[in-house]
Amino acid sequence: MSFKIAIIGAGSVGFTKKLFTDILCVPEFRDIEFALTDLSEHNLGMIKAILDKVVEANGLPTRVTATTDRRKALEGARYIISCVRVGGLEAYADDIRIPLKYGIDQCVGDTICAGGILYGQRNIPVILDFCKDIREVAATGAKFLNYANPMAMNTWAAIEYGKVDTVGLCHGVQHGAEQIAEVLGAKSRHELDYVCSGINHQTWFIDLRLNGRKIGKDELVAAFEAHPVYSQQEKLRIDVLKRFGVYSTESNGHLSEYLPWYRKRPDEITRWIDMSDWIHGETGGYLRYSTETRNWFETEYPQFLEAASKPIDPAKRSNEHASHILEALETNRVYRGHFNVRNDGVITNLPQDAIIESPGFVDRFGINMAAGITLPEACAATCMSSINVQRMSVHAAVSGDIDLLKLAVLHDPLVGAVSTPEEVWQMVDEMVVAQAQWLPQYAHAVPAAKERLSKSAVKTREWAGAARRNVRSIEELRAEKAALKQAG
Repeated sequence: MSFKIAIIGAGSVGFTKKLFTDILCVPEFRDIEFALTDLSEHNLGMIKAILDKVVEANGLPTRVTATTDRRKALEGARYIISCVRVGGLEAYADDIRIPLKYGIDQCVGDTICAGGILYGQRNIPVILDFCKDIREVAATGAKFLNYANPMAMNTWAAIEYGKVDTVGLCHGVQHGAEQIAEVLGAKSRHELDYVCSGINHQTWFIDLRLNGRKIGKDELVAAFEAHPVYSQQEKLRIDVLKRFGVYSTESNGHLSEYLPWYRKRPDEITRWIDMSDWIHGETGGYLRYSTETRNWFETEYPQFLEAASKPIDPAKRSNEHASHILEALETNRVYRGHFNVRNDGVITNLPQDAIIESPGFVDRFGINMAAGITLPEACAATCMSSINVQRMSVHAAVSGDIDLLKLAVLHDPLVGAVSTPEEVWQMVDEMVVAQAQWLPQYAHAVPAAKERLSKSAVKTREWAGAARRNVRSIEELRAEKAALKQAG
């Protein structure tokens, strides 16, 4: 087979390499072309050198090109994969820093909440530019695979406004299933069969079977509480399991941001999170992790380049959906996964226009969703709160309506639990002004926002959050890795 895959945001070096090697685990895909594109020539140069080394080491005919000209990369592409972060870590730092001034403590801030909503405002205009290019220069019927957060908002915009065949992809379901398999004592994750449905980062394991035996709430609660690690790292998640009766896919830290109950008071935050790793609830945890990862990669790049000379091992193919979807579409080998698509009746008690994450099967006829799923009422209720925020956020991002943006932020569950309307209005003004270079649709609103900020009487505070850690230096990271290697 010979076709072209374009990767937008290919400067996400580690993730791009994973996608690349996963796809090349499919024997029929040896002769395809990868077109890499990114705004950063520096990052493009690094990832191209790594992928060229992989191709050379494995004696493959695969072609790799790299360009900052996005349209050139998309020309004739059958599949387009996006993993962009508009504004990079600079804008992301404001997504965490500014809401903290108003008492809003986020762990990740990339899905909803104040940070996730502004992230969507930056991404959506760019996503729609991608869609325009796809319609104009990509192969007829090209499929857009979106890995970028905020997943639901980006996918919603691409489908409703971009008019491109789009599917959103995430690995939260797989990670949750691996946890469940482990606590239940499964010898392999393949022993666990499950139906997981909801919206991205609020997907629920509504049916669990271990070797054909149905697993109920009480057994699952007992298994998690008996686990020496997860019982501490997933305290909030276990509490939600006890109350809702089903387990959520998303990590302790992520889930805490989507519900209005666990992060609204500093003393409550420390009660429910775990500081052993960023993902369990640390304030600004993913920002710290991303910053450390970038610094580590820049410093240790020669080691990453050397590691690329190893043979590709199909047994180590990851469970990221992209390679499996492409394999199913191109070879007709059926793949079952969980995909982010427009609802259209898949989940009976969520809105038709919402972007849901639910089981589907892929073959040469496309992605075929399992329809007619009904969520437990509590799960549907929490999803609905987020969907309403997502809908307003998408429409605000497309229209440049700053008043609608403020209403979207006001209706966010955690923001509403912490902040007053006056605080929300000022916070959004402050975030739009701080990120104006990435928000062209709000250019007309920036002068008035600056004027309001100059006269505002709403008080803020300089607060690092309830559970903040400093970014570790390269020397500290080296020492920790050496200690872990010695201990292991």
